Amino acid sequence: MTKKAIIIGINDYAPIGPGGPDLNGCIHDARDMANTLVICGFEPKNIRILTNQNATKSNIINYLKWLVSTNKKGDSLVFYYSGHGTRVANMSDDLELDGLDEAICPHDYKTAGVLKDDDFKAIFDTLQTGVNLDVFFDCCHSGSGTRRIKFDEFNNLTNETPRYIEPMLEDEFYFNFSRELTDTTTKDSKTEKTTKTKSLVKVKGMNHVLWAACKENQVAMEGDFSGLTRGYFTYNLCKILRATNGEIKRNLLDVQLANALTAMGAAQINQTESRATELKQLIFK
Repeated sequence: MTKKAIIIGINDYAPIGPGGPDLNGCIHDARDMANTLVICGFEPKNIRILTNQNATKSNIINYLKWLVSTNKKGDSLVFYYSGHGTRVANMSDDLELDGLDEAICPHDYKTAGVLKDDDFKAIFDTLQTGVNLDVFFDCCHSGSGTRRIKFDEFNNLTNETPRYIEPMLEDEFYFNFSRELTDTTTKDSKTEKTTKTKSLVKVKGMNHVLWAACKENQVAMEGDFSGLTRGYFTYNLCKILRATNGEIKRNLLDVQLANALTAMGAAQINQTESRATELKQLIFK
């Protein structure tokens, strides 16, 4: 069985140096994730890393194609991203709203554009049957306001920053009116969609496991851990994986991540999506 991984961490957004919507903890996250994967059995030669100005849209796509190519049944793949996230309107050719896409922001997103969930799906659909792929996103997935963290027990957490890029006006407009545009049926109190406090989502036919740092209507945060800026999700993810050497079932990892975020007072709720059978299996196996 071969294990391969791509690690993306972006603190510095274009232009290079001060001036972009820069972050502080994503390189620390990428380093911790790469070292954690080694502990979990990944060989350093099979881990590729892109950071800051090297993490362009074209480079990320090329690395993704490397990740999913020449694999065989039983191989374990990881794609990890730490940086800004956003949402964009998915418009059909006749300019009718066709939903909203979650997206990550490469270093050069202002000129090259973002990478949407549709872009990832097109690449992941080329995966051979029986190849395990775990995708980790430590970024914001929505346009909601910043959710603040409580400092009752974690007084060393300071200088919080949401990992979120404000959408373009056209995307924000359709996001705000998405319900009216996509649903013409009459709703009452019995049919209104409710928001769950925890999201372990079983998706039939999904060919990978998605680990999101927060739900679609939340932002993912980073802050100082004893002087070192880290993403709250990645900090706890790596801590759990190292403690278990990666010998942990996905559904148990999901629960422990949720408990860890709750214990530190984080407002964000992690979300894990996959087929039911994958969620019951050991990760990276």
